[in-house]
Amino acid sequence: MQGQRVLVTGGAGFIGSNLANTLAADNEVIVVDDLFLGTAENLIDQVDFRERSVLEDDLPTDVDVLFHLAALSSMQMHEDDPQRGARVNVEGFVNTVEQFVQDGGETVVYATTSSIYGDRTEPSPESMSVEARTGYEASKLARERYAEYYDNYYEDVTMAGLRYFSVYQGMAGGAEGHKGEFANIIAQFADDIANGNSPKIYGDGTQTRDFTHVEDVVDATIRAAENDLSGIFNVGTGTQHSFDTVVEMLNDALGTEVAPEYVENPIPEDIYVHDTLADATRMQEATGWEPSISFEAGIERVCEPYLD
Repeated sequence: MQGQRVLVTGGAGFIGSNLANTLAADNEVIVVDDLFLGTAENLIDQVDFRERSVLEDDLPTDVDVLFHLAALSSMQMHEDDPQRGARVNVEGFVNTVEQFVQDGGETVVYATTSSIYGDRTEPSPESMSVEARTGYEASKLARERYAEYYDNYYEDVTMAGLRYFSVYQGMAGGAEGHKGEFANIIAQFADDIANGNSPKIYGDGTQTRDFTHVEDVVDATIRAAENDLSGIFNVGTGTQHSFDTVVEMLNDALGTEVAPEYVENPIPEDIYVHDTLADATRMQEATGWEPSISFEAGIERVCEPYLD
């Protein structure tokens, strides 16, 4: 993308700020964020930051492309306040897209979630049936249905929903640090180990995730806009690694020998996602995207600031 005027909602947060800063090299970038999960410190000077809520009127939607990443982005946030979760994730999505479309916009890329696949040791294709087991998942599925409506109702509008898989960057030297307890477990475990603390693992450590580096996620998100995609697309590596493996590799990279602490899982088993694995074939075929940062290289990047 070059020479475009774009809006990134949730753009002061972890993924959003990485996206906004990358786009700002060649585009005019506006960020809207209420700073519930983000911080303006994540953004470079070239980004036009507006402290606004996606529930407000008169948002700066007179842009060429809308990247809608604003959300309450975890199950616990929704369980703590279900009404607010629905307002931000569903009403905020509809409110922003409505203003964008009324301003003549046509290209929308938005974040949904891979957690709706549940436990999967086999690759999860977009075509498989999914269900909402939590308020968070329900809100993201609602986004997908509203996007389907917009895609069908407006002839020229494209709506690309991206199901991100376990995105990480690191607490130090990146934009993930502000998320604290809501950061990816790679970031949390690395910070614990680097500071001599035992990372807490729910259960026995055999659970797995398809860990995807934020730079690859940003690349996929931009490609979705460049190719005017519509529909649902997975963004993940197609590989799984256990929590035990994460701890082992972080210790190797940091030169430490910090053992994890295994604790009882506070999340009910019937809603806890034990394993995730992406089938990103559709994204790859539509855009040529492939993850460029291996798990080993990603671990090294997370640990490098602590070694410095």
